[in-house]
Amino acid sequence: MKRKYERRHSRWYEVLLLGVGVHLLIGLPLVVTLPSLERWGWEFWDYLPDVRSNTIIAICLAFTISAFTLRRISKFPGTQLAAYILPTVSIAFLIAVALLFFTREGYTRQVLFGGYLVSLVWFYVGYFIGRRFRRLKLALVPFGNTRRLLGTRQVDLRLLEQPDLEGVRVDGIVADLRAADLAPEWERFLATCTLCHIPVYHIRQIHESLSGRVQIDSLSENEFGSLLPPLLYIRFKRLADTLGAIVLLPVLLPIMALAAVIIKLDSPGPVFFMQPRMGYRARPFLMFKFRSMYHDMSGEDFTISEDDPRITRVGKWIRKYRIDELPQIFNILKGQMSFIGPRPESASLSEWYEEDVPFFSYRHVVRPGITGWAQVEQGYAAEVDGMTKKLQYDFYYIKHISLWLDVLISLKTVRILFTGFGAR
Repeated sequence: MKRKYERRHSRWYEVLLLGVGVHLLIGLPLVVTLPSLERWGWEFWDYLPDVRSNTIIAICLAFTISAFTLRRISKFPGTQLAAYILPTVSIAFLIAVALLFFTREGYTRQVLFGGYLVSLVWFYVGYFIGRRFRRLKLALVPFGNTRRLLGTRQVDLRLLEQPDLEGVRVDGIVADLRAADLAPEWERFLATCTLCHIPVYHIRQIHESLSGRVQIDSLSENEFGSLLPPLLYIRFKRLADTLGAIVLLPVLLPIMALAAVIIKLDSPGPVFFMQPRMGYRARPFLMFKFRSMYHDMSGEDFTISEDDPRITRVGKWIRKYRIDELPQIFNILKGQMSFIGPRPESASLSEWYEEDVPFFSYRHVVRPGITGWAQVEQGYAAEVDGMTKKLQYDFYYIKHISLWLDVLISLKTVRILFTGFGAR
């Protein structure tokens, strides 16, 4: 008789408590009810039916967006969820307020703000209570390359000594499915785990999910089994980029004008720096940036130095807070770039890298971006030493490109703008 195993958190009450259901069944009624009772008592439910309904709908919409967004971005590697609760909930409620404003619908500010505060408390309390139970618990099959995961602090790992879970409930099994020394009894064990609805992961998949990088010894297909990113999302992303650039342009123009004046006063030379870069579908284009270096200095050897003498005083400041990248909004409007994507490399460097990595050009299957997964995870990378690691991040982004990954990159970018992480 085959042994029966049980997956961790597979019981119905565990699925309910650790899933979105607890937010919608318990959290949502609290977020809607508590602020209205605090501000108006029971009178709120008799106060101006249209205003009351609009307020409740806005709170429900913002809370639901927050719950699903936080749940989805928590699945990506290196995500410290506590750091993204405040910005995620804030943006969700700002979206709700914007919809009410543009539709000119009435609402109760005090109740809506109360819903915002209660939502923050709910998500923070839920995070601190549930983080112990949400930490992945994985069992390692001791063959092939699985031992290289040992020492990882992101998950709870247990190295199996025999093909048996010994009554321990885990979230999944990690095995090197291509290991030549994988014995038949271990293969039967993996088959039994699968029949018991315990996921069996290949070591490469788990390594990617923990590191946020894809090994570049070969091309790797996405979750749809294709090398081509989902075209529907690529088209949606292009539309969102265009609309976002149009909305941001009036806000950014005064900032860019001020930056241009300061750059001109700081050192002689042009305000803008235009360099040929390799873009979408390996088509070259001119990328716009504010000049951050002295006009009469050159040399590639400085790129590996911590203190590059070519960078001006103003250049150090605008690089730290990414202000030098703002003119690329015109590249976005022209369809040459996106807000989020792999950073474009120069045509000469692209040809050089492709000599060592034959499929380097695969990174051009999506539009290059102002910010990207490699930038928020790795920061600045020297042109030679950091390119391999940077390319691994780029391939991870292309493989997992989605709305939720773009949302996470946007939140990380906002944090970088305030901290200057990775600037050079």
